[in-house]
Amino acid sequence: MRNPQLNRHGELTHLITTEGLPRDILTHILDTAQTFVPLADRDVKKVPLLRGKSVFNLFFENSTRTRTTFEIAAKRLSADVFNLNINVSSAAKGETLLDTIANLSAMQADLFVVRHEASGAPYLIAQHVAPHVHVVNAGDGRHAHPTQGLLDMYTIRHFKKDFANLTVAVVGDILHSRVARSNIHALTTLGVAEVRAVGPLTLLPSGLDQMGVRVFTDMNEGIKGADVIIMLRLQNERMGGALLPSSHEYFKHYGLTEEKLALAKPDCIVMHPGPMNRGVEIDSAVADGPHSVILNQVTFGIAVRMAVMSIVAGASA
Repeated sequence: MRNPQLNRHGELTHLITTEGLPRDILTHILDTAQTFVPLADRDVKKVPLLRGKSVFNLFFENSTRTRTTFEIAAKRLSADVFNLNINVSSAAKGETLLDTIANLSAMQADLFVVRHEASGAPYLIAQHVAPHVHVVNAGDGRHAHPTQGLLDMYTIRHFKKDFANLTVAVVGDILHSRVARSNIHALTTLGVAEVRAVGPLTLLPSGLDQMGVRVFTDMNEGIKGADVIIMLRLQNERMGGALLPSSHEYFKHYGLTEEKLALAKPDCIVMHPGPMNRGVEIDSAVADGPHSVILNQVTFGIAVRMAVMSIVAGASA
């Protein structure tokens, strides 16, 4: 069965998930993003690749970094950008998701950037838009956050150059994290030597070992000798019950401190998709310390999202 993100020519026409995307497409996105990074240092930070195109940002969940960087990215590509305020839109009156999309499509939308609390919402939209309209998933439920995964891959490649010999530890609430899923699929596809999932048993999904991931419930063991540590926020809003005794207890066992970080390789980089809960999953001394590349992730996110939008919008119908 053909990947629904690809057209009949094998080109990326939607970005819904990193799962199932071939390595050459992931690499193409990263290589394209690299050409956009220098734009940040130019007086005029625009290229005309999406001139005349209309990009609609539909964020049904709150967002700071993702929404803002998508807007910046689209404007740097010279697109016309429209941010739909969901709280005052017809969706607040009960209009269905597909009716909202149909009406915006009638306004000549070319690309939808969608964040939604329901897993699968961007895929549903992609199934119902015209062939010339493209959909980019900006995070859906617990399912996927592919552009975050890709900007994380870009950050790792920028600082570590090659994926082949790396040990990458993903630490925290993996069970509820769409970022963790997107990262794990991308890391394994790009050939990372060892991917580790680290967290309490209650926050580790089943089936990780079948994906080639090593599972650790002891953080000290899980990050020992790591080249990259990706810390995750506790997704309290997605937890159905009390899965942890307390945030203080969680920080004691799974919070990244300078003492724990010393177990990783001396040149280890520390990442976090944000928003951070300082003193819960990461200590401020680490978040603001020399190993942290967290703000670099945000900066690179603009270039990566430019790459994704320019690639999908350039695919033939």
